[in-house]
Amino acid sequence: MKSFSIALALAAPVHAGLRFGCSSLTIQRLDPVVEPGKSPSSHLHHIVGGNAFNATMTGDVGARGTCTTCEMSEDFSNYWTAVLYFKHPTNGSYHRVPVTNNAALAPNTKGGMTIYYTQHDFTTDDLKNQPITAFPPGFRMTVGSPTTSTLDQAKGHIGLRYNCLQSLLNRGPEMVDFPTTPCPAGIFTVHHFPACWDGKNLDSPDHQSHMYNTITRDGFTNAPPCPASHPVRMPQVTYETVWDTTKFNSMWPSGTPNPFVWSFEGSSGYGTHADYMFGWKGDSLQRAMNKSECFYDGCGSITKQAMTTANQCTVKDMVGEETDGWLDHLPGMA
Repeated sequence: MKSFSIALALAAPVHAGLRFGCSSLTIQRLDPVVEPGKSPSSHLHHIVGGNAFNATMTGDVGARGTCTTCEMSEDFSNYWTAVLYFKHPTNGSYHRVPVTNNAALAPNTKGGMTIYYTQHDFTTDDLKNQPITAFPPGFRMTVGSPTTSTLDQAKGHIGLRYNCLQSLLNRGPEMVDFPTTPCPAGIFTVHHFPACWDGKNLDSPDHQSHMYNTITRDGFTNAPPCPASHPVRMPQVTYETVWDTTKFNSMWPSGTPNPFVWSFEGSSGYGTHADYMFGWKGDSLQRAMNKSECFYDGCGSITKQAMTTANQCTVKDMVGEETDGWLDHLPGMA
């Protein structure tokens, strides 16, 4: 299936939901959802969003944040994924792949991710028939798993896909695994989260069971009705990341296997996963979700900031290890 999100976002006459950029905040071995309180965590993550990010995060994150790398200045949430590395085919050393800008984001966005909160799909919101409830303070969830090891398991993770970019606007088909040939404009990853909540739990032991995914096909499609076990319809959250693999294309010998690995190693891209920590200030996300036929910025319901301001937001290095340059092992994997 083709990935048409940018084309739809730029061309469709009516839009619904939010789309905005968040510059990179930090790259560290921390995971306050899956491994709370552990510093360092088992593998490296690329994190964007608010400066309340820490090894342990409980309660109202939005109330504690004082700055954010996101264009929406009331969004102190944190969004993170594993980090992509190039594994040298000859000597086995590793080099971190830089993140570059997606298309059609605010000027001065630096790397980071593109974040979506959609109510229905890109062309309608259907709020009269399908009202959206914003996430409550303290909410968190994950999608995917680094332990996913087979093609059938990966196919079951609907919405976790790759594209071999021909350009930022020509993404080509979505794939379950890493591309098998060098990509002219980088590797594109997308993470779609489920939209049905049980209405009770801010988290669950596996960080996924309190949510339920009714979507059966990839792409930006409306999630079918929620089941009685998970009756509350939430925004459909999506991350997009552009990994600039182009500098490594000349080091990928023709006809050899894919040389890219996630920061937890693995032998394929099946283990792609992402974490979400809600942190919007007050009722700001609910205000945006209540806006009908409004795309990108909530039609004035929420406040935006210049990305030059967003880029000043930082967190300290809480682990203190080398993660870039040529490494003989992945961080935490010695």
